[in-house]
Parts: sequence; structure tokens; C-alpha cells
Amino acid sequence: QVQLVESGGGLVQAGGSLRLSCAASGRTFINMGWFRQAPGKEREFVAGIRTWTGSTNYADSVKGRFTISGENAKNSVSLQMNSLKPEDTAVYYCAAALVWPFSTAREIGNWGKGTLVTVSS
Repeated sequence: QVQLVESGGGLVQAGGSLRLSCAASGRTFINMGWFRQAPGKEREFVAGIRTWTGSTNYADSVKGRFTISGENAKNSVSLQMNSLKPEDTAVYYCAAALVWPFSTAREIGNWGKGTLVTVSS
């Protein structure tokens, strides 16, 4: 059974940091990343990584603030979020993509259940 399990969400003040982690099981994924969905908005791409090569890509809104990392051997991916803003508040979903690079939900084959990140002003 394929599973992606997120951890690390929570409440933080603006300007603070959080680290999200995702552990995959059931099969090995090489293209992994994060999407987020704020209330009343569509799910949007945040960051992706091709774990075998270390190649990464980011949404413009998080460049310079968020860093994605992955460990192919551990089948896991993390997202270090710094300088958080209230507009970063959302449910963050771990994703395993079918292609590289990826940036849309249509390119995702497996999703985690999500973890809530709330940034207070």
C-alpha cells in the first residue's frame, strides 16, 4: 500500500520557521514535493525535488524563503520554511509526481493527507 505521511505542521508567528517532513512507503519515489491549499483557494505548487539528482524547483512566492530537501535512500522529503508570512497559511500536502519537472496537480500520482500550517500576524 502506497502511503505519504506528513509531519511538522503547526502554529507559528510571522517571521518564524517550520520544518515539514514526508515519509513515503509502499514504493520508491524519485520526484517528490509539496503543494498547499488555503481556504477557498485552489491547491498550488510550492516546491519539488528529483531526489536522485538533487534538482529542485520552487514557486516564485516561496523562493529564497523555503528549501526542499530529499533523501532517496530514505524515500523522504522535507521542506524548511523560513520567514513565514500569514499568506503561507494553508494545508500542506506531500506529493509524488509522475514527471519531472512538475508544478501542477495533474502531474501528481500520490498525495499525502496534509498537515496544517498556520502563520499568525
